[in-house]
Amino acid sequence: MEGPKLRVAVTQAEPEWLDLAATVEKTIKLIVEAAANGARLIAFPEVWVTGYPAWIWGRAVDPLMSTRYTLNALSVESNEMKRIQEAAQENSIAVVLGFAERSPTESLYISQAIISPSGGLLLKRRKIKPTHVERTIFGDGSGPDLNNVVEIDFGDSIGKVKVGTLSCWEHAQPLLKYHTFTQREAVHIAMWPPIHPHSGVDAFTHWAQSADGCLNLSQTYAVEGGSFVLHCTGVASQKAIDKLQTQNVIGFTEPGGGHSCVIGPDGRRFDPPSGRGHFIDVVGHYSRPDLLWVGVDKRQKEPVIERT
Repeated sequence: MEGPKLRVAVTQAEPEWLDLAATVEKTIKLIVEAAANGARLIAFPEVWVTGYPAWIWGRAVDPLMSTRYTLNALSVESNEMKRIQEAAQENSIAVVLGFAERSPTESLYISQAIISPSGGLLLKRRKIKPTHVERTIFGDGSGPDLNNVVEIDFGDSIGKVKVGTLSCWEHAQPLLKYHTFTQREAVHIAMWPPIHPHSGVDAFTHWAQSADGCLNLSQTYAVEGGSFVLHCTGVASQKAIDKLQTQNVIGFTEPGGGHSCVIGPDGRRFDPPSGRGHFIDVVGHYSRPDLLWVGVDKRQKEPVIERT
């Protein structure tokens, strides 16, 4: 027996780099386009607004570029965010948005928002722990950011659907994933920056940061969580390379990066992607034992316990 069908749009597009106003305009345009094609939910990649700061992987300290990036980041309580919410409402479509959040204290965070088809901000969360040199720009999330699944009411024809999201290598955090699984999401949005194919077994670049590596993490997530996964990646053209000055930054020297696709609960890819050193330690400094931890009971358990 067939259940309700939810039509989704997984974006594979390039933002207007370091230009908040232009990226918001493009966001609204994509929302309208997706809704016109029958989508009831649209997903965007990691820090879609206003693009992934790729230069940090070659220049961890770049005050001028970081200042421009901060000035073009998106505040939650801003007219720009309100315009995106209004676009969701006007087109009756849910929006899952990745953005660089500019807080009232001028700190930046890798953030995600889920907006309902009626325009309400159902969820805003921050990436729990930015990856490696991302920490030179972005701050850590905290306890409230463990709330990453919401129920969206799509109306009578579809009903209520639980939708969740994580950002990039949060999909390599076992405890964070397990916590998300316990919230029973049906649809998961896996947000990623622009990613490229790995350049070979002898290459210096890290395989888990490649297109295949990231897709593998999203597929594993689908199997473990039993959910549909919208694997949403960014795109970077030559314009991005020139504007962000990444000509000599490993992994960001060539245009490309688009590998968005939809993954089923058994890990299979429903449609093919349409695009071109070890420093993660999930039980070390990349973990957050202040927020998530494992309790282990090593005592022998017997099926029958006699008490007097």
